[in-house]
Amino acid sequence: MKRREFALACGSILAPAAWAQTTTPTQVMGRPPQPGKEYLPLEKPAPIEAPTGKIEVVEFFWYNCPHCNAFEPALDAWIKRLPKDVLFRRVPVAFSSSFAPQQRLYYALEAMGLVEKLHAKVFYAIHVERKQLEKAEAIIDWVAAQGVDKAKFTENFNSFSTASKSSRANQLTAAYKVEGVPAMGVAGRFYTDGTMAKGTEHVLQVVDYLVGEVRKGR
Repeated sequence: MKRREFALACGSILAPAAWAQTTTPTQVMGRPPQPGKEYLPLEKPAPIEAPTGKIEVVEFFWYNCPHCNAFEPALDAWIKRLPKDVLFRRVPVAFSSSFAPQQRLYYALEAMGLVEKLHAKVFYAIHVERKQLEKAEAIIDWVAAQGVDKAKFTENFNSFSTASKSSRANQLTAAYKVEGVPAMGVAGRFYTDGTMAKGTEHVLQVVDYLVGEVRKGR
């Protein structure tokens, strides 16, 4: 979902998955992805958190985004088969202040070790059960309904650590010049998204190629 679509999507989370419907298969299986076409090299390296010897891959996402929801199963399967030298992390975007509560939701779940348990359930609640999880109160109530200690989650949701992580997420989103989600950053050096890769189903192929290039020292 591109930035210009968010104003409409904020009014309805049922926006059509345009990438899935209007893109044509990319040729990444027949030739290497091309810079400026399937991916962009960053002019200025973005910050990374991966230790030396690890290749960092970042997914930028928004819980209300229908494309991120559709992308999640493929991404989850890809994560499970990552090689040991690749470090993956998620970064929730906030293209407007209305996104901030969902940023805090993710980082509170992360702080409590609940991402694996509840991350996919958040997508399901929003896109299948049609839950409205944009406001802090609704988010806290929903998490508590999943059997999580409400007071502890609220503390993490409102913590300085969560606010700091959200601020760094915004800085990283800007550093990668993210224009839509889901999007992927590789090693602080490369950016790709569903539009560039000609479909979200091809994004991970491009990422695999870029990881290989980084591994080769290119």
